Amino acid sequence: MTANPSPTPLRPKALRLLLLCPVFWALSFPVMKALTQTQQQLMPEAGSWFISSLCVMCRFLLAGGLLFLFAPGQFKTLTRRELEQGLALAFCCSVGVCLQMDGLAWISASTSAFLTQLYCVLIPLWVALSRWRFPALKTLVCCALMLVGMAVLVRLNLRDLRLGRGELETLGSSVLFTAQILGLNHPRYAANRPQRLTTVMLLAMGGFTLPWVVVTAPGVGECLRLYHSVPAGALLATLVLGCSLIPFLLMNRWQREVSATEAGLIYCAEPVVVSLLALFLPGWLSHWTGIVYGNEHLTLRLLAGGGLITAATGLLQTNWLEAAQARETKTQ
Repeated sequence: MTANPSPTPLRPKALRLLLLCPVFWALSFPVMKALTQTQQQLMPEAGSWFISSLCVMCRFLLAGGLLFLFAPGQFKTLTRRELEQGLALAFCCSVGVCLQMDGLAWISASTSAFLTQLYCVLIPLWVALSRWRFPALKTLVCCALMLVGMAVLVRLNLRDLRLGRGELETLGSSVLFTAQILGLNHPRYAANRPQRLTTVMLLAMGGFTLPWVVVTAPGVGECLRLYHSVPAGALLATLVLGCSLIPFLLMNRWQREVSATEAGLIYCAEPVVVSLLALFLPGWLSHWTGIVYGNEHLTLRLLAGGGLITAATGLLQTNWLEAAQARETKTQ
């Protein structure tokens, strides 16, 4: 899979609209964490995988169902490539979201958001490798900054070189999100219609999660019990409409107008928004739902780790080191 390097006349508009995606996705971090804690109060014996997989299934089946009801005849003209791309993107995203949400049960929302943005480095690396070119010096420097920033952020212990469950699950989700972003820009699917693609993708995401629910669920009654409260239902509705339906429609329509690397940089704004929301939204959600979910605070670790990661993703979009490398290549 390669990114589309050719700019389009709609690129400026696409860049503006795609900026809305990380804003909506950032909201999902505190909302998912609040929903998980609310459901753990409703059903203390429920496992984190059961809660996570059921939420993902309900979230995307409802979002896809709403989009289908808006245009019920759209599947009559569905093409093979729209179905193919929708299923591929759904697999990457549904498994990635499950890993991300389960990881949220073990780490903070801000840490999860920062680790998720690793795809901003994985995308240009994949593009370089797919073209059989050694990564540029700038890319290698940015990767080093990213790794150091992650180590600071997650308090990596160099003595045992071990990451926790939440961090590893979130890193796995980042790899899958990388495949999703690259797959959306693949030239094979340039003619696919965004609304039909999004409907297939959302419904398939819910369908792919169904086996996880069947394996982990104690019974049907327990599934209903997890949403047997007004706060749980309202949080799920927020995930369906604000964090799924709107941003995926925007992403699937407008990302094709920019390169995958540019899209990765735009989505990099997500952890910044998450950090801002985490300063006040958890306290408000706690007051409304009755859970204990405290606001986060700005710390030196968060500033240092997040600053290094943000610097790495920003440097990827500059001409730093490229001119010198070009001159060196000409003299060889």
